[in-house]
Amino acid sequence: MDLEAGIQQLKKDLNAVILAHYYQESEIQDVADFVGDSLALAQQAEKTKADVIVFCGVHFMAETAKILNPGKLVLLPDLAAGCSLSDRCPPGPFKAFKDKHPDHFVVTYVNSSAAVKALSDVIVTSSNAVKIVDRIPKDRKILFAPDQHLGRYVMKQTGRDMVLWPGACMVHEIFSEKRLVQLKVEHPDADVIAHPECEAPVLALADYIGSTKQLLEYTQSSAKQKFIVVTEAGIIHQMQLKSPGKTFVPAPPDNGCACNECPHMRLNTMEKLYRCMKDKTPNLDLAPPLREAAYAPLKRMLEWS
Repeated sequence: MDLEAGIQQLKKDLNAVILAHYYQESEIQDVADFVGDSLALAQQAEKTKADVIVFCGVHFMAETAKILNPGKLVLLPDLAAGCSLSDRCPPGPFKAFKDKHPDHFVVTYVNSSAAVKALSDVIVTSSNAVKIVDRIPKDRKILFAPDQHLGRYVMKQTGRDMVLWPGACMVHEIFSEKRLVQLKVEHPDADVIAHPECEAPVLALADYIGSTKQLLEYTQSSAKQKFIVVTEAGIIHQMQLKSPGKTFVPAPPDNGCACNECPHMRLNTMEKLYRCMKDKTPNLDLAPPLREAAYAPLKRMLEWS
């Protein structure tokens, strides 16, 4: 069958909106109503009038949509689509870590479970982390979780000292400094653009550092015609759509692959998207006390953004 036509018909039947992250397969991005980064997707989820939210991303993103829309049906094509950052920061150990720093304001990256969000004071994304940390009173101590590399980048940008949870993204932590240097030699006319989840030696080689959306916007506004892209390769589809005359070179990881792809993001397929809408499952559900506890710091992020 024509999957795209079937998905479009189900979208009408369900009064559904399809939200897709930049790291999804290109065909899923093309069928989505809105494609964006974590912040933009949370903002879209908060204001949607649709009855059903179909989230083409990973588990914590769909959870975020459910936190913001407790009365709506939230579907995720593959329930196994997790996140290495979220998985490496389970709520029990995180609570113990937080209890060791009782006087700290807890800033938590959106790449975390609802249970960890519920233990936080404010949520951030890579787009707004610097802005939000800048809003915290200077006399407050800060605990930042779960991405230590983003945390160090924010510390450098804000001048704030923070206690960091020792987590990292499996996609961004395996970019190879050596291979990136080789790419720069092969493409001397290219700008290196990198996500702040990358390790410091990789960021030191970048001409521009920014969130997924900021990287996309940079490639549109820059006079440069070639870019070495140091983040998940799914974003290149949008870069090519926005700037068809420019060249985008995916930076390779240090594992023999040609480019860096998130295995969790790639679990979602057009077939799974169609099936989840047809069967209205898997759907996300949260216990009201957990949802309410996680809602407060998430709402603060949206207000501060």
